[in-house]
Amino acid sequence: GIAQFNLVRVSSIFPPNCKIVSRAAGLKYMSPGMIAHVVLAEAQTNEPRRLLASSIGVAIPKDPEQFGYLSEFHGFGVTDDKAGDYAEDLAAEMFATVRGMQFDPDKSWDEKREIWRISDLFLKTANVTQSALGNKDGLWTTTIAAAMLLQ
Repeated sequence: GIAQFNLVRVSSIFPPNCKIVSRAAGLKYMSPGMIAHVVLAEAQTNEPRRLLASSIGVAIPKDPEQFGYLSEFHGFGVTDDKAGDYAEDLAAEMFATVRGMQFDPDKSWDEKREIWRISDLFLKTANVTQSALGNKDGLWTTTIAAAMLLQ
């Protein structure tokens, strides 16, 4: 649903006080031809039956006044779940790194609450992921995952 926009790729900061909305809700604020800021992950292949995936992960601090982080993952041979988990982990790690915090994925994840704890900050993570098998006849197959930033 983003082909009708002029896409400008941006780096991976999730702005303070930003809200996640559904695709349908976001598209109501957009019109064909408008400039849209996007964090984009894409993968493509013409190799028959090759598994490919694109994923955007987000790490959002509990405090809405603080910025979060978006990450892009694109790769081969991974399922939706693995690509999405990797993108979320990457977003949390990038968040910690940018803020100069120690990050250990094995110690920072609170499985019971399904939330990251980095230093004294709590992060919620999520992902949007698309995977596909390459066309059996070798035609190009592309996956795209995107996070649009509307103002």
